[in-house]
Amino acid sequence: MRSRTLQQASRALQSVSHNLPNRTLPTRVFSASVSSYNNNSNNRSSTPSRTPYRSATSSTTPSKTSTTTTTSTTRQSNTGVKTSLLAEDNVLDPQVAVPEATSVADVDPALAARIPLPNGPSAPSSAFTAALSGSTQVEGNGIDWSSSFHGLSTTPFSPETAAVLMKPLDPLDIEIKPDGIVYLPEIKYRRILNQAFGPGGWGLAPRGELIVGEKVVTREYALIVHGRFIAQARGECQYFSEETIPTAGEGCKSNALLRCCKDLGIASELWDPRYIREFRKQYCQEVWVEHVVNKKRRQIWTRKDGEPTYPYQVVRR
Repeated sequence: MRSRTLQQASRALQSVSHNLPNRTLPTRVFSASVSSYNNNSNNRSSTPSRTPYRSATSSTTPSKTSTTTTTSTTRQSNTGVKTSLLAEDNVLDPQVAVPEATSVADVDPALAARIPLPNGPSAPSSAFTAALSGSTQVEGNGIDWSSSFHGLSTTPFSPETAAVLMKPLDPLDIEIKPDGIVYLPEIKYRRILNQAFGPGGWGLAPRGELIVGEKVVTREYALIVHGRFIAQARGECQYFSEETIPTAGEGCKSNALLRCCKDLGIASELWDPRYIREFRKQYCQEVWVEHVVNKKRRQIWTRKDGEPTYPYQVVRR
């Protein structure tokens, strides 16, 4: 019974082996020439021959090894040369794959066009060093006003300019807030600067980003006059909703301008406590007012020649 089963299995294996094509790859190494390549193509297009059944005792390992060697050798002969990107262990060599940069123009042509060439074999120019460091430069004088103190206290202004800056204030220009704080309107600071240096002869340079807090915005500015650093101060302004943040940013800039002008002597009287007391006594008064919305009454400061503004109105007692 057992021998009959073995005979049936042997006949089935023989019939299957006769129906399978020969899958053994040729071991011949082909030449890289065109004629040999054509002959190779013709040989591959021909119908494969059938091979008789091989016993299970024959080993297929040498045939696989020969196939791998033949394929690798054929690839080398067809290309003519071995590619330089592969090392012996078939790993990509990064030193060969990445080309070497010989100049700045090879890396960034736009940056190279902006950098002037040095006059000789001396140290790199300042523009080249600044470009590599990534610092922000202002076109023209090359000064970064976000951090520079260029021109600080180099020379005093002329006596004529100093007279305009330190001119005593006209009491009619001074205002007072309801809580008793005296101040000079921001536009009048700008008029004094324009009169002293001319329109365009001064400016405010931001020294940082606008910081938005919960109810206040703040930013630092520097006052620049005729290309010279004069003073810097941090301005601040309150806001009540997100829609009013841009307006608060402008108020922050104006507040920084007032503080910077202290170093120029503009409106220095408003920082003198004795002058403030005398001004209140001579030009201001406290009156009772009523809030037009919530009807609450309180005392506020006003000028003697003026009336309370909205939302307050004088209470006749």
